[in-house]
Amino acid sequence: MTKGAALTTQPSPLRADARRNRERILEAAVRAFSEKGADVPIDTIAKTAGVGSATLYRHFPTREALVEAAYRNELARVCDSAPELLADFPPDRAMRLWMDRFIDYLAAKQGMADALRAAVASGADPFAETLDKLSTAVGTLLHAGSEAGLLRSDIEPIDVGLSLSGVALIASAPAQRERAGRLLDLLLDGLRYGADR
Repeated sequence: MTKGAALTTQPSPLRADARRNRERILEAAVRAFSEKGADVPIDTIAKTAGVGSATLYRHFPTREALVEAAYRNELARVCDSAPELLADFPPDRAMRLWMDRFIDYLAAKQGMADALRAAVASGADPFAETLDKLSTAVGTLLHAGSEAGLLRSDIEPIDVGLSLSGVALIASAPAQRERAGRLLDLLLDGLRYGADR
């Protein structure tokens, strides 16, 4: 190594049990922040996850770090499901199933709104990668649908994302879920219109 060269260390991969603990903590955090708000005690989240407080703090040293990780984990779960859905369903059906997952994700995000606002106020940026991840997921679904002749090829992923956000804004509450489904069906019909031209 040359004089003055910086040492770069890669974080070591988590052991299987540590990975499971981390996932349980994140799932418990999303539920807790969504149902009880930003001020839910960290010890409550640890207990719900079935881990000790020390284990939680080892993974997430601050409340803000936990909120940010929980949000990003939910985002990744939704976005990463696009290729999985395409492997199991025709592209138009995969798109519709993904839309349902996205609406559920936005509902969880709304439930976490206070916790996310507090994290942003402390200097965290949980939304830094949101647009890129969502555009990639929607773009993957649109491209597959276009290639199969099932979805239009002239749609921008961001337009689909904005349309989904609009549906979530007016119909993401559990009592509105049936209406959200009807609106998603209409949106999918619009994505199909003229696909075979």
